[in-house]
Amino acid sequence: MQHINRRKFIQQSTLAGMGLLIQTKGFAQDFPSVRVSADKRNFSSLAIEATISRMKTQIKDPELAWLFENCFPNTLDTTVHFKKKNDRPDTFVITGDIHAMWLRDSTAQVTPYLSLMKEDAALQQLIAGVINRQTECILIDPYANAFNDGAGKSEWMSDHTDMKLELHERKWELDSLCYTVRLAYNYWKLTNDTSVFDEKWLKAAQSIIATCREQQRFNGVGKYRFGRTTSWSTDTVPGNGLGNVTKPNGLIHSIFRPSDDATVYPFLIPANLFAVVSFRQIAEIATKVYKNAGFAKECQDFANEVDAAIKKHAVITHPKFGKIYAMEVDGFGNCLLQDDANVPNLMSLPYLGAVKASDPIYQNTRRFVLSDSNPYFFKGKAAEGVGSPHTLVNQIWPLSIIMRAMTSTDDKEILQQLKILKNTHANTGFMHESFDKDDAAKFTRKWFAWANTLFGEMILKVVKERPHLLKNML
Repeated sequence: MQHINRRKFIQQSTLAGMGLLIQTKGFAQDFPSVRVSADKRNFSSLAIEATISRMKTQIKDPELAWLFENCFPNTLDTTVHFKKKNDRPDTFVITGDIHAMWLRDSTAQVTPYLSLMKEDAALQQLIAGVINRQTECILIDPYANAFNDGAGKSEWMSDHTDMKLELHERKWELDSLCYTVRLAYNYWKLTNDTSVFDEKWLKAAQSIIATCREQQRFNGVGKYRFGRTTSWSTDTVPGNGLGNVTKPNGLIHSIFRPSDDATVYPFLIPANLFAVVSFRQIAEIATKVYKNAGFAKECQDFANEVDAAIKKHAVITHPKFGKIYAMEVDGFGNCLLQDDANVPNLMSLPYLGAVKASDPIYQNTRRFVLSDSNPYFFKGKAAEGVGSPHTLVNQIWPLSIIMRAMTSTDDKEILQQLKILKNTHANTGFMHESFDKDDAAKFTRKWFAWANTLFGEMILKVVKERPHLLKNML
């Protein structure tokens, strides 16, 4: 797949252009294979194939079962590159149509496979390799969000920041570091394997805490700055590369969102809530694996400090919805009220373990996010859902539809999201970055592994918790 800018223009998808011969009539009878052929897949797992076979018997709707078969293994089929490095597993994971490894995306792409590791030792090794590679990435530069596979030449080498040859991009996104902790922690909890927790991982964890401490900016602005020569405003940073002015208050600055767009107010609340979870997970690992009580206490104290700052500065009273979480604040009393489809976002907080789905503030926030009070909630002829400034207006992201289903406790709402996803893949058999609210055939990124694999994770969750929905849906 040719290398492209992540901010890709909207393309018109056609059946001929995608090379598919899907009939709009008789759809339920014949679904041609759109997976990479078995001999060309980057990684094969018997546990994954067995899961696909099992799910096809539990999903009554043949089109939805076909979507699962295509999407769930997409990361393994097309994006992972596994090898041994110094006798340790090492896995580089591209995002899809961009040949670079994002810390966030690589975690999200392999997370749905964690529960199958005990059935497949090779799959466990592959995921351990992702953790090891992420550790190496953090030790190269904790401020970078995306990496090359070794030293290379990024198209962003001219950015006004401290670029290294190993970096694809150097946008400081707080959630990137949190995702690496999430993967290592959940891998450990499911396998009891501590081999990934070597001295390098501890050093990387200490770097995570030090970097986040620096970005509280109590002792100056820190060493990170970013600028880009571009006409796209959200691709560069105001304030001489530091972001808009803030008043330090215990929250952590995130100069970019998980969409890779610059924040308006650098205290990005979903990322800070995610950080609280991550710091507590590091504390547990430090205690039980490294027997390092001092570092564990440092992480736990930091988590409590950020948690207190969130409660004090991130909750606002909305005139219609009551107490809700702002998406961004600046410490001066200003806030940004919206949500973005990229995770972590306000919608995803229960999924990340940051709040309970029943939490009243979250429920109020959720009602806000799914209303016309959120400027990036779009409703059209094709679907309704949350978009992102990354793709401008009227573009709905399947990530938001999937996450809405994964954080819902209502059968009717979940079923509605399943039907939307079934009806908006534009006859491709895969999820996309975004699609036009009135015409799903107008979409961005036909190869976006995060969305594909998260779709598979959602289907697994529904089968486990609400199997009646998939047994009856047509």
